[in-house]
Amino acid sequence: MRIAGYIEHPRLKITIFQMDNRFSVKLETGIHEQTYKIRTGGAIETLADVKKWVDAPFITQVEQEFKYMHKIQMEALARLKSTSKADDFPDII
Repeated sequence: MRIAGYIEHPRLKITIFQMDNRFSVKLETGIHEQTYKIRTGGAIETLADVKKWVDAPFITQVEQEFKYMHKIQMEALARLKSTSKADDFPDII
């Protein structure tokens, strides 16, 4: 797999990888990442095609998914904190 290119974006790091007959588009924030794999053929053949595929509506949906991922992570951390506090006290018999 090799890096085929990048897409400039103010909030996301977007890297395009190429391997055999597919492209992978990796989008990253500070702590989360999403990867989309696209087989070549049909509408996607070149790096330019991939860059067109990553359009404004796609980015909007990706950013919504990042918000949801962050929410999931924070809820899991909150559950972990509440569980660990309950286990801090010894059992009294």
